[in-house]
Amino acid sequence: MIVLITGASSGIGRACCYEFASKGTDLIILARREEKLNEIASDIQSKYNVKVLARVCDVRNYEQVKETIDSLPPEWKTIDVLINNAGLARGLEKIQDGFIEKWEEMIDTNVKGLLYVTRCVLPIMIERNYGDIINIGSIAGHEVYPGGNVYCGTKFAERAISKGMTIDTNGYNIRVCSIDPGMVETEFSLVRFDNDAERAANVYKGLEALKGEDIARIASFIVQQPRHVNIQSIVLTPTQQATATIVSRK
Repeated sequence: MIVLITGASSGIGRACCYEFASKGTDLIILARREEKLNEIASDIQSKYNVKVLARVCDVRNYEQVKETIDSLPPEWKTIDVLINNAGLARGLEKIQDGFIEKWEEMIDTNVKGLLYVTRCVLPIMIERNYGDIINIGSIAGHEVYPGGNVYCGTKFAERAISKGMTIDTNGYNIRVCSIDPGMVETEFSLVRFDNDAERAANVYKGLEALKGEDIARIASFIVQQPRHVNIQSIVLTPTQQATATIVSRK
């Protein structure tokens, strides 16, 4: 089995790399940070008897995505699972105070990047009449919270696109699932708050948040289901989180 993971250099993507490698799965891992990618590839190969193909790729750039997929060696093109994980949030400004560059980065990564990678990989799966696509969404695709505006919009879009994929691939033995987690303690908040470590840490203060490994186990569980079983959507939160905004803290 070959699994392609975007945004593989940290957080949920990184956790998925280790989870699937531990199951004996070969990996194609994509991200922008070459040093981190190579570290992960080297570490996984030393721990597990699997092959890892690391490629620097910015999912916001369609030509780069297309070149990356088109240039895969023939033995790597039989992609069984695509995990569209690359994504981010920037800021919590109200729309009237928003920064256009932050909006564009979120839309280009969370929506267009997902579409670009899927557009290049899905025809391969259709030709083989086999494949799984897991899109990493968010509870923000179900509920809008103060300051979430554009980020929530991208995750609502991801959920709609996932449903559209399920419809468009019907009859090709391809399964599509959107995993929509609540609070996950990764670099997410650090990125959202422009590397303000104190502000990012406060997001998870007094809360046992989800970890990237929790999401990775869910992704593995989805893929392991019999082929006649398609889990189309999963929403999961920390036990202390009831909604996007209602959280009990110790």
